[in-house]
Amino acid sequence: MNFDDSRLTAVGLLSEVHAGLMGRFAPVLTAAGLSEIDFETVIRLARSPGQRLRMSDLAAQTGLSTSGMTRVVDRLEREGLVKREACASDRRASYAALTDPGRERLESVLPQHLRDIDECLTGLLEAAELEAFLKTLRKIRDVVRPCATAGATEAGAVSESSEVPVRS
Repeated sequence: MNFDDSRLTAVGLLSEVHAGLMGRFAPVLTAAGLSEIDFETVIRLARSPGQRLRMSDLAAQTGLSTSGMTRVVDRLEREGLVKREACASDRRASYAALTDPGRERLESVLPQHLRDIDECLTGLLEAAELEAFLKTLRKIRDVVRPCATAGATEAGAVSESSEVPVRS
């Protein structure tokens, strides 16, 4: 067995980078009263058409179960950051929608969050490297998490702007 296999190195590096990024982002999110999943939820809503998503699509995008997403949305709803809206075409379905206070909370954290992203990720790459990196990440994401953009566009086609660039 070759323990120096490049496949093991690739997964190990990816895990180390993810842990490092989350450690870097956590203080800013925590100071704003947001957990990692809270932030992921509100940023996905903010980047979606009408700043809302069906609960089932939001669960698929985040990788949570529907009951797990219900608990997250319940908590965010109690804080006034998200509200539920009924689906006019399907009484069994509902939407999670970003509220004005949710958008304001997100806007308060984004400037520092984007500086952190630039400082320890995107700013380290030349424009062509970043473009290739994003293309590679999308290629991998589409295999390992094909539901990660569920409901991201009204027409069903995924635009780059509807994706969440960094899970934080």
